[in-house]
Amino acid sequence: MKKYGFGVDIGGTTIKVGFFEISGKLLDKWEIKTQTTNGGSNILSDIAKAIDNKLAQEAIRKEDVLGIGIGVPGPVLGNGVVNRCVNLGWGVLNVAEELGALTGLSVKVGNDANVAALGEMWQGGAKGCKDVIMVTLGTGVGGGIIVDGKVVAGFNGAGGEIGHITVNPDEIEACNCGQYGCLEQYTSATGIVRMAKRKLAKSSDDTTLRRFEALSAKDIFDEAKAGDEIAKELVDEVGEILGSALSNMVCVVNPEIIVIGGGVSKAGAILVDTIREHFQGNSFHACRDTRFALASLGNDAGIYGCMQMILN
Repeated sequence: MKKYGFGVDIGGTTIKVGFFEISGKLLDKWEIKTQTTNGGSNILSDIAKAIDNKLAQEAIRKEDVLGIGIGVPGPVLGNGVVNRCVNLGWGVLNVAEELGALTGLSVKVGNDANVAALGEMWQGGAKGCKDVIMVTLGTGVGGGIIVDGKVVAGFNGAGGEIGHITVNPDEIEACNCGQYGCLEQYTSATGIVRMAKRKLAKSSDDTTLRRFEALSAKDIFDEAKAGDEIAKELVDEVGEILGSALSNMVCVVNPEIIVIGGGVSKAGAILVDTIREHFQGNSFHACRDTRFALASLGNDAGIYGCMQMILN
């Protein structure tokens, strides 16, 4: 008899749902809207309805479903309690208990960045590895740390918050977290643009970057690839900041591989090669040859990781 499971990745605007065989084969995936009104009180019931509808459609009994793995954008305690998800309107909520009661299925809950790392370890860029650091470079900077196949979630569920490592104690602008000089302020998509605008304001150097009305991180990497010197300097600065931060992290967990994901990772080799160069220049000798790879599951990493969570 085949066994099945669901991976559910909750975002601020949409919820991605994946329907899997326990072998890891993705049978179907779809999205539903994230209803953040009324303190996000309808989110779990909407997920329960989506799962019930799928099981009815496929004529699958709940006894044949191993469970539901769910990723949320916030810290998660070991008992499935979410400790504030600002983007969803949640305070302290026992997601495992409530969704379990709604569906009659076993539920495991993890932080969204951590489960994305699990997904890449299971079926993506880090497949075959058990010691992994994943960095997601998007609007912010997220991360997941896996040691011996297990996520390092930490006492308060805040393990792997790579984006809030302090990399510049002299920063005068606050990060969204309220602190100053966080990695996220320099290596996220918005942070890279912020650095570019600062650089352009301080000099009158000729650069193609001045032609863009709404400059994006993609524009900066594209112009660097085309040979623009200022854009190349910016890419090098991003690589130096992130490579140096990662060189410190590997002294703690010594991963086999570092996976770079998120929208910024679409820049490809120019990004990874620059990060690796600065990483190796700053690393402890025993960690210097840590492998780097681009994430390969894209937006599906979360649902794969959620499924992997319920297998263990």
